[in-house]
Amino acid sequence: MTEELKVLEEQQVDGTLIGALETYRNKYPVEEAVSKRIVKPAVPFYGREVLEMGIAALLKGENLLLTGAKATGKNVLAENLAWFFGRPSYNVSFHVNTGSAELIGTDTFRDNEVTLRKGSIYRCAEYGGFGILDEINMAKNDAVSVLHATLDYRRSIDVPGYNKIELHPAARFIGTMNYGYAGTKELNEALVSRFLVIDMPSQSEETLSYILERLYPEMKERAKKQWIGLFLDLQLKAEYGEISTKALDLRGMTGAIGTIKQGLKPALAAGMGITNKCFDVFEKEIVHDVVMTRIPEEWTIGDVF
Repeated sequence: MTEELKVLEEQQVDGTLIGALETYRNKYPVEEAVSKRIVKPAVPFYGREVLEMGIAALLKGENLLLTGAKATGKNVLAENLAWFFGRPSYNVSFHVNTGSAELIGTDTFRDNEVTLRKGSIYRCAEYGGFGILDEINMAKNDAVSVLHATLDYRRSIDVPGYNKIELHPAARFIGTMNYGYAGTKELNEALVSRFLVIDMPSQSEETLSYILERLYPEMKERAKKQWIGLFLDLQLKAEYGEISTKALDLRGMTGAIGTIKQGLKPALAAGMGITNKCFDVFEKEIVHDVVMTRIPEEWTIGDVF
């Protein structure tokens, strides 16, 4: 059994799903040209039920839409699913200027002739990749129109001026979205109907413990509990509207712990990874007070590792 499938077995994912996933991987080998796009995620995802929902949907040929608050692990789950399925991944970060040219491709001049410079969605369709559509609710109409035919039963892309291409049978798309970010909008029903939706749960002590154990196995138990408690405290304050979600940054927290391992004082690391993410003075003071109750000023590297 491969490393990826062993990770699922450790999390007690349903054996039938693991067997079907192994069959899928054997059925659709990856071309050498894109094998480097199969990347083991830096951060593991923990959550048996969510993994089972995601794997079952993708095995059935559906596309996934991951919704939820910040720091619930939407992108981490998308990256882990691509790795579990053994597929090359193509990331598209939507913004207000993302158009069909970035997704399908655009004309370019090469070897004295006009050719198509293929976009991410085109390559995903060609090689059977997993397209990770980040912040899909920022996509403008031009980009959404490309996605409609790609994501529904037609599974095809009509490239203007070129041939119509059919999606590789292994190709899947995983969209992620946050509510309330600047520039976002409601997704129309036609687009949502092309996805199965997973509403991502908030982080818990169990999920955070799993992540830190995998990233920093040598971390001291007392320190690990304090960092987990810090994240949960901030998460609670964000849920009650006492602070924004700026300081609620799992990447920032794990990055800060990494700088401690490198030799930085814990209080300074927490400042860089958490406190300094806030730019409002009042909010920054609240976050600083929460940080100091969990990560004392006098702590040294030896208190964490």
